[in-house]
Amino acid sequence: MSEFLQVMLSGLATGSIYALVAIGFALVWQTAQAINFAQGEFVMVPAFLALVGLNHFHLPLWGALLFGLAMSIVILGVTFKKLVVEPILPHGGITLVIATIALGILLRESVKEFYSAEGQPFPAMFPTDPINVFGAVVSLQDILNLILSLGIVGLLTLFLNRTRTRRCMQATARNPAVAETLGVNVKRMILYTFLINAALAALASFLITPVYLAKFSNGETLGLIAFIAAIVGGFNQIRGALVGGLLIGVLDNLVATYVTAEYRAALPLILLIVIILVRPNGIMGTPEGRTV
Repeated sequence: MSEFLQVMLSGLATGSIYALVAIGFALVWQTAQAINFAQGEFVMVPAFLALVGLNHFHLPLWGALLFGLAMSIVILGVTFKKLVVEPILPHGGITLVIATIALGILLRESVKEFYSAEGQPFPAMFPTDPINVFGAVVSLQDILNLILSLGIVGLLTLFLNRTRTRRCMQATARNPAVAETLGVNVKRMILYTFLINAALAALASFLITPVYLAKFSNGETLGLIAFIAAIVGGFNQIRGALVGGLLIGVLDNLVATYVTAEYRAALPLILLIVIILVRPNGIMGTPEGRTV
């Protein structure tokens, strides 16, 4: 029983980080009706920005993390929106999808070329000491990662549900011209989306990179898992992205522990196929209307 609890808590901790990245996918879809296929690289880059602050500017850990967060918001939020999204979005979602794929390749190869192709150790935000939880020995880092991730999701949900922002984002996604006529600042809504997405990606990066090292290739795996989590949970629902991320994290740990670790990489794809066949809109997703 204690081993099962340990596996569950560890899976929830990892899954909550996947959920942060998946929520970014969902937010961009809700506002721009496009998929950011550079999302994985958006999680990879902040870790290297923090390492720049740590190793080159000799900042303390929390100073380096704040530096990485601020630079991520500027580069992956404001700059990405101004230089990529604004010029391309009027030409259709598929054009933006292609642009984000190219951007992901550019970010990946840039980090590889200008920083390092080797994995870099990354300091943990929290202590890694083991603690006892109802008989299960788990890492304090896992527990605090889970609490922080769920807290961030909770605050984001409150912000979107208790303000006009969510409705404005949905109006922007469904018909930008009508939304603007009704007084919605469409450009501001899209900017909010990408700022939040950049911040979530940076936080996910700081939480998960101590486990996997800072590697230029991290974005490929993280982006794919988070994308699947968003689809499994429901691409048009933030709570769906959360459920999808937690579910993949838990199932991955359970299969690796009690079945085999050899095919754990295939688990998200199998889960994706099953969910699409049984519930095409995702576990918590809802059918969407489309403008023609």
